[in-house]
Amino acid sequence: MPPSTDAPIVVDSALTRYGAEIRRALSELAPPVGEFGPGNELPPDSEKLSRYFAASSLAFADLGSYRGKRIRLLDLMRNPRTRTTKTFASLPIVARAVEHIRRTGERVMLLSPSSGNKATALRDAVLRAHESELATAEQLSITVVVPGASRDKLWSSPLAEDELLHSRNPVAVYDGAERADVKPLARALVDGYGETLRERCGVNLWYTLDINNYKAADIVRAFAERDFLPPAEGRLHVHAVSSAYGLLGHDLGARRLAAAGLGKPSAHYFLVQHLDTPDMVLSLYFGSHSRENLPTYHYDEQTGLHHQDSDPHFPATAYEVGENLDPTFYTRTPPTSAEINPIIDSRGGGGIVVSLAECLERYPRLRAMLAPARIVLPADPRELREWSIVMAMTGLLNGIDRGLVPEDDILVHGSGSYHQGDFTPLAADRLTPVADVAELAEVALAAAEGKAR
Repeated sequence: MPPSTDAPIVVDSALTRYGAEIRRALSELAPPVGEFGPGNELPPDSEKLSRYFAASSLAFADLGSYRGKRIRLLDLMRNPRTRTTKTFASLPIVARAVEHIRRTGERVMLLSPSSGNKATALRDAVLRAHESELATAEQLSITVVVPGASRDKLWSSPLAEDELLHSRNPVAVYDGAERADVKPLARALVDGYGETLRERCGVNLWYTLDINNYKAADIVRAFAERDFLPPAEGRLHVHAVSSAYGLLGHDLGARRLAAAGLGKPSAHYFLVQHLDTPDMVLSLYFGSHSRENLPTYHYDEQTGLHHQDSDPHFPATAYEVGENLDPTFYTRTPPTSAEINPIIDSRGGGGIVVSLAECLERYPRLRAMLAPARIVLPADPRELREWSIVMAMTGLLNGIDRGLVPEDDILVHGSGSYHQGDFTPLAADRLTPVADVAELAEVALAAAEGKAR
C-alpha cells in the first residue's frame, strides 16, 4: 500500500464558512409539536459567534491506495475537546438555544440521551457558549443521561470541575436492561415534567435528539466535498454508524446542492457496524432488523474463535458472536434504515459488520495508514476509547478484500477516535445514578435551581 505524502487540506471553521447554507437548512425544519422548541434561527453573525464556531474545522487527507483503490479521509474529529463529529451538530443546536435566550430572555435547559459522544459534544458546545459570552451559566444549561456502559467515554471539563457549573449541568447515568433505554427515559422527562420545570423554575426544557437537528449541520460534509475534492460520480462514502445521521446529512447536503443546480446526488454509502448492533446492515440485506438473519457461527476449540464463511457482510472471525466492540453504537431497530436503504439500493453502496478480532488484526496497518492524516492511534489498542475510525477502516479493507467494494474512489468519514491520553474521564462523584424518570426529574429540577443532587 503506497503511503500518502500529501498534507491534509484543512477547512477552518466550516460552520462559519457554510453558515448561510446551514441557516437556510434550519429555516425549513418543522417545530416540535406540543413541546418547547427554541426556533430555528442562529444568532446574528458576530465576532462572538465566529469564536464559538471556530471548533468546527474539518480536513481532507489522502490515505494512499489499497488494491488499486484511492482512499481519502474526511476528518471530522479536529475539536480537541471532543474528537468526534458530534461537534458539528452540537454547536448549531446550542446556538439556537442561545438565540432564543437573546430574543426572549427566557432560560433554556437542553436535554439529550446519549451513548457518550453526543453528551460530550453538547456539553462542550454549552461551555463554549459561556466562554464566548453568548449566554450565561444561569441562562443556558444542559442535562444528559447516558447508559452505565458509557461511563468511561465521558470527558471531564469545567462543566463538571466548577461547582456552580456542575450544579447546573448534571450527567445522569442509567443502568437499564438496554443501553438505548436512555432515549425513552429522557423522552418521559420532557413529557411528564417539562411544564413543571417551566412553571416552577422558569426553565424551558428542550429535547434535542431529533435527526433533523443533526442532518441540518452535517450538510457541510457535502458542501466541503464539492469545494475541496475533485468531482466524482459514485464516490463511495464509508462510515461507522449507529443510525447513519451523518450520511443522511451528507445526502441532504447533496440534494440541496442539486436543487441549486450544482450536480446531482450520486454518492454510494457503505455502512459499518459491530456485532452488538448490526441492525442497519441486517435491514439493508434482509429487509428486517432481526438477528435471526445473522450467519451461523461455529466455535473452534483450537483457536477459541467463532468462525463463519457463509456471508461476507459479517465477520469471518469473532471472539464473541454478540460482542459490544464500542458502546457508542447502541441503537437497535433504527428508523433511519427506511430512509437510507432506498438510497443505497438505487445508487450503490452496501454495508459490513466487523468484529474486535478483525479490528485488532488490521490495527497496525491502520496506524500507519492514518498517520499522514495526523490521526494518532495509540500503540496499545487497549488505550482506545472510541473505535469509530478503526471500525470504518477495518470494514472498508475487509469489504475490498471480499469483493464487496467495486468503487475505486473512496472517502472514509472519520467520525470519532480518541484514547485515554486525549482526555480526563468524568469523575465518579460528578455522575448521578438514576433508576427511573422520577429520579431523573429530581436531577433536572435541582439543576434548574442550581443545586447539585
